[in-house]
Amino acid sequence: MASNRKYWKSVEELNENSSIVAKLEENEFVSDIATDEFLGDKETLEESSTSRRDFLKYVGFSTAAASLAACEGPVRKSIPYVIKPEEITPGIANYYASTIADGYDFANVLVKTREGRPILIKPNKLANGSTNARVQASVLSLYDSLRLTGPKVNGNAISWSDANGQIKATLAELKNKGEKVVVLTGTLASPSTEKLIANFAAANGNVQHVQYDALSESATLDAFQEVYGTRALPNYDFSDASVIVSIGADFLGDWQGGGFEKSYTAGRQVATGKMSRHIQIESNMSLTGSNADKRIVLKPSEQIFALINLYNAVTGENLPSKATPKDADIKNAAKQLKKAGSKAVVVTGIQDKNAQLIALALNNALASSVMDTAAVKYTRQGNDADVQQLIADMKAGKVGAVISYGANPVYTLANSADFVAGLKKVKLSVAFASSEDETASVAQYALPTPHYLEAWGDVQISAGSYSLTQPTINPLFDTKQFQDCLLDWSGSSEAYYDFLKNSWASDVLNGTSWNQALHDGLFTTKVEELAAKSIDVAAAASALKAETKGGAFELTLFASTAIGDGQQANNPWLQELPDPLTRAAWDNYLTISQADATALGFSNPIQDNGAINGDYANVTVGGTILENVPVLIQPGQAKGSFGLAVGYGKTKAMKSEMQVGVNAYTLAKGLKLVQVASVEKVGGTHKFACEQLQHTIAGRYEILKETSLTSYNDSSLDPKESWNQVTKVSLKHEEVSVNDVDLWDDQDRSIGHHFNLSIDLSDCTGCGACVVACHAENNVPVVGKHEVRVGRDMHWLRIDRYYSSELDATSEERTENVNTTSDSVSDYYNLEVPAENPQVAFQPVMCQHCNHAPCETVCPVAATSHGRQGQNQMAYNRCVGTRYCANNCPYRVRRFNWFKYNENSEFDFNMNDDYGKMVLNPDVVVRSRGVMEKCSFCIQATQQVILNAKKDGRKVAPGEFNDAVACSSACTTGALVFGDVNEEKDEIVEKKADKRMYRLLEAIGTDNNVLYQVKVRNTEEA
Repeated sequence: MASNRKYWKSVEELNENSSIVAKLEENEFVSDIATDEFLGDKETLEESSTSRRDFLKYVGFSTAAASLAACEGPVRKSIPYVIKPEEITPGIANYYASTIADGYDFANVLVKTREGRPILIKPNKLANGSTNARVQASVLSLYDSLRLTGPKVNGNAISWSDANGQIKATLAELKNKGEKVVVLTGTLASPSTEKLIANFAAANGNVQHVQYDALSESATLDAFQEVYGTRALPNYDFSDASVIVSIGADFLGDWQGGGFEKSYTAGRQVATGKMSRHIQIESNMSLTGSNADKRIVLKPSEQIFALINLYNAVTGENLPSKATPKDADIKNAAKQLKKAGSKAVVVTGIQDKNAQLIALALNNALASSVMDTAAVKYTRQGNDADVQQLIADMKAGKVGAVISYGANPVYTLANSADFVAGLKKVKLSVAFASSEDETASVAQYALPTPHYLEAWGDVQISAGSYSLTQPTINPLFDTKQFQDCLLDWSGSSEAYYDFLKNSWASDVLNGTSWNQALHDGLFTTKVEELAAKSIDVAAAASALKAETKGGAFELTLFASTAIGDGQQANNPWLQELPDPLTRAAWDNYLTISQADATALGFSNPIQDNGAINGDYANVTVGGTILENVPVLIQPGQAKGSFGLAVGYGKTKAMKSEMQVGVNAYTLAKGLKLVQVASVEKVGGTHKFACEQLQHTIAGRYEILKETSLTSYNDSSLDPKESWNQVTKVSLKHEEVSVNDVDLWDDQDRSIGHHFNLSIDLSDCTGCGACVVACHAENNVPVVGKHEVRVGRDMHWLRIDRYYSSELDATSEERTENVNTTSDSVSDYYNLEVPAENPQVAFQPVMCQHCNHAPCETVCPVAATSHGRQGQNQMAYNRCVGTRYCANNCPYRVRRFNWFKYNENSEFDFNMNDDYGKMVLNPDVVVRSRGVMEKCSFCIQATQQVILNAKKDGRKVAPGEFNDAVACSSACTTGALVFGDVNEEKDEIVEKKADKRMYRLLEAIGTDNNVLYQVKVRNTEEA
């Protein structure tokens, strides 16, 4: 039962004698107040000639002066509209349907604008859209002050007319000589742009279009094209699955463009009594692996043979393979796949064409209805062979011009030196880029492109699904779209908007309304299943076995949840977003297992303020050495394997504070993300900005509850007496539920609105989209690496990650066999073996908006009080910064403004420059130094909903509050549900009555308005 399970955030907590953990649990704040910084040291104070009387006099005067100054706010001058734009009403938000397609992230979104400024991204639910952390943060990238502001040639400014004239003249010269022109792009997935490139090729002769993805799916595309005749990716409807086996595919992360989390959780709805069974085979602890029902740990080379062995076990064939340490688990997984039949699916992230062919054959053998070959995906189109051939041709002088767009190969290619050398040999090099990045810096022409929020475009994320991108703000800089330039260079005077509209009229809309499609952001058509050709599985397995060369240590490069492929590395919201698993921000690092760390001499000592230090390593792959890589011990990492995130180590067009980490792309030899590597420990100590032990709350069982699907479905069990136990207390010598005892006077909350937020731990994948959405909506400041390290992060919403292990009979047997004379061997010691592959749970935590709030009773100036609608409110101009409320909060969710984070060069992030401040929400005040802040239940948004309904003369519609609040509207999986418990049709009413509902630390009687649903795992084999 739950009482046998231990929860922990860090390996340090496994040491029951750790004084550091004890201190963090007991101390009010993780670091002492640095009085020396503002009072001076003891010697200085003793030598001071200031008397006590003078001191009090000065203090009295300064207090009076400060009080008078506080009566006057800073003067902010505004200019009214002379002629008000028809579509803008000051104070009222506008929303536009659009689509992000930057070559890595693809999503249908809704853009919130205020007075012509985009300030928030939401999923376009009308188009079944979803958002991740990077999509949410992309609005801030619009206001990046280091964007390229105008065209340049050889580093010098040039006008657009001159640039276009010179480029057209060179293209004409190349056409006359028959020299090749290469258009190098990222994945476009844009029908109109691909049509434009074809027109450009027709006008300019020898033109080749090469698509390049930094994190490639070329092997998958090659395999699918061979079998189905179309260069695309198979789609997957995980809501239709009974059994899912994933081998190295992080499909809840960024695998193949992402977007699978919604269908995944749809197939795991606890209320139905059925959940898909998810088995994950991987080496790095991934977001997908952390959500799996069963996780099998194997090195990358062993995963290849696990795939072949799985195929053999399912089909009964005997393809050539090798044994793995987990073959028993593989056979068990095969048994479950066969039992599920067409409701089973196998996905793999192994970047090898033969491995992908075997996976396709395995799904065909199962007749899987989960794999969709009709609505195939176009979110990755890169061709590795074409990219390598381009570099060879450039170096051989066979290319006359290279025009790049949506790609930064000088940064992302391991052999970027070869690319640069080849680029110097071409007569014309043009880089379309939003900033003067690594590639734009070495190209002859650096041409600035608008942000997607300033541009027109179309996207085909999947077959039969067409989306539109529309501008939501006038261009901030002197930019032009790549498409407009192609039209010009092709001899056309047509604007891209007109070309786009005409293309849709002829190729997409079939007579339906352009305006309606633009309003909806999506237009769909019917598609047919593709016919499959036969697959020579034996040949694929033989080739796969022959080419698989493992090593003592194998490195897997991956994209982090925050930074992705690195396009938005200059975005402070993303840099400060903690990794969902390591809880570290502002860094990339080499993840390593505890066993390998011990063998190689690496450690992560914990400081007394909860900060984590680490060693450095030099990582060598094929003769390339990546120096001074920080090392972080990661529970669940496969022995003999390492992990390292790409997207860091950028230096071009980056603020100095944002130039963090190392460039892992340099190790991706041959565009492969898995490499045999060696590691050498070097000197130095790295200081991580890690929140692993900050905000630590004792009493893990009271915080996180989970059970099995079997227990949940067992009608003989009373949840309140078994898997969702309620704390009992003694009242009049009788045991009663703690909820029946109350020291507070009861209040009537049935009148008007009363808000609750439900968080389903079974549906939360830990993606972090809600954290960034909260930042955007509520003007949460970015504080930087040092402040995060010392426990001064300002996140209103955090996602705690807990590892857990069962203390079962096996654990007791291990205790008996421990060869030690110590009498202090405890249950925690036994967790060190299960910690090699622990279970993981995520828990979003914000202000709990307690009806009996401990913070409200201790505030000496009544700055925090309770509203009638259930919010715990903050009056910022009353707060004097005593921090009593933070001390008295059992959930550690209050954040103190230690400094002025806006207009302060010490915190040179978005609030310190005029462009970055354009993203601020005018409905939410920017807080000042010395003020406490925390989650407000987005009170400005809920009030707007109420006012809108009042103006329309109607009741608030069910779900309207949910779509208004930042975190719940950003949550793709529906884990967060916000609503009014006094409205019987609202979903929150059902959530509150659910047998899985519980509150954090119910025993202390705070009567929270934030509710949690017990996490349920499908631990039973299908």
